[in-house]
Amino acid sequence: MSSLVSIITPMYNSEVFISETINSVVNQSYKNWELLLVDDCSTDNTLKIVQPFLEEFNNIILLKNKKNSGAAISRNKGIEAANGDFIAFLDADDLWKPNKLEVQLQYMGPDDFDVSFSSYEQINEVGELLNKKVRALELLTYKKLLKSNYIGNLTGMYSVKSLNRITTPNLRKRQDWLLWLLAIEKSGKPAKGIQEPLAYYRVRDNSISSNKLDLLKYNYWVYRKGLGYSTMKSVFSMIVFLKEHFFVKSKQVVTTNEI
Repeated sequence: MSSLVSIITPMYNSEVFISETINSVVNQSYKNWELLLVDDCSTDNTLKIVQPFLEEFNNIILLKNKKNSGAAISRNKGIEAANGDFIAFLDADDLWKPNKLEVQLQYMGPDDFDVSFSSYEQINEVGELLNKKVRALELLTYKKLLKSNYIGNLTGMYSVKSLNRITTPNLRKRQDWLLWLLAIEKSGKPAKGIQEPLAYYRVRDNSISSNKLDLLKYNYWVYRKGLGYSTMKSVFSMIVFLKEHFFVKSKQVVTTNEI
């Protein structure tokens, strides 16, 4: 029997994008999946929009937080409820290409990778291509990932059979980076980077990546609180991060005709 993939999608006031996001899962060529929607006390029409999907598909499950808790707790709730052999993530405003799961599972199987991710394309708020792609590293070690977050969370997948369920401390932001650090560290093997773009990342005007000061603050807490580093080691790690982010990682972003 084919492996079950559990897909975790936190939602908070996601009425504008959630239907398109869910459809990108429903339209996957690989069919053995479950989608866990974790609502973080939305106050808009998100729950009304997802209701028809819940009625049509018995492998789409709705979980609800009792209070607004943030993405980390929402993802952890989905992970704890997951039944899959693999766990993948898709935010409520991002999209997958139809062959995403099929291609990714093919890459993970033969070479026995516990963690994989892929390149992805960028779109704007109305879904138009921005002619930019983020290229995945072919192999990603724990040491390299410590320097900067090289995994687009919408493309990441890990093996529950090999690593069990991995949850993170409650960091308000950047907990996805911490999760992949924990996964690769536990695996003891590099993550496989798939060169084919398998997803669309929606660039939002209010996204954390658009605010460099917030980016630095939350990344510091990954080292200090998430990994338990001392203040001095966290500051040193941030210096390494800045060099990596602005002089190395920036080269991952290429125009369409360069990939």
